[in-house]
Amino acid sequence: MDFKDYQKQEDARIAICIGHLEAGVNFVDIRTAYIDENVKIGAGTVIGPCVTLEGNTIIGKNCCILQNSRIENSVVGDGVEIQSSVVVESEIGEGTKVGPFAYLRPGSRIGKDCKVGDFVEVKNSSFGDGSKASHLTYIGDSDVGRDVNIGCGVVFVNYDGTHKHRTTVGDSAFIGCNTNLVSPVKVEDGAYIAAGSTVTEDVPEDALCIARARQKNIRGWAAEKGLYRK
Repeated sequence: MDFKDYQKQEDARIAICIGHLEAGVNFVDIRTAYIDENVKIGAGTVIGPCVTLEGNTIIGKNCCILQNSRIENSVVGDGVEIQSSVVVESEIGEGTKVGPFAYLRPGSRIGKDCKVGDFVEVKNSSFGDGSKASHLTYIGDSDVGRDVNIGCGVVFVNYDGTHKHRTTVGDSAFIGCNTNLVSPVKVEDGAYIAAGSTVTEDVPEDALCIARARQKNIRGWAAEKGLYRK
């Protein structure tokens, strides 16, 4: 590409941004926004620097699409905030917060007023209204109900080496930190999973599930081995 072709491409890109600006979209730095021609953006939305909006993406009104986010062929509801995250072929309900550094892979359907926090990955899953996964979690091939709390380090273990399997989590369930949900498994409404559990069987409604080895302390073992006194 020679300079003239590059300049034409840049002029066309800026013209798209100016069209959105005139329609009520706000830009932190219009020179660093990359928006495909078929993208639709609602009035009052803020587009941060180095944002890329691709394909047939639709962004609602009064959203904040902040620095270094990429959104492809997705639908984002009104009032959504996305920070430094990647969203591909997914849907996000109004009032939800995503990121920073989240990854919504194809087939993800996030409800209203949810939280998908830092280093959370969602793939081919539904996530009910008001549910939260604040950090360091993988949610794959699952159906998560409303008002569910998913703790740090939770993994939906969806692949057995040959086939993918689904997990279902009911409304108002609590999934403690560092839990493994080994698919296929069902956690019913209101169930509580203790931190550090590996869940391989269905959990009944309102039950407490503890699926971990009992702690055993061997007194003096470290001193006897001299592990820290070499």
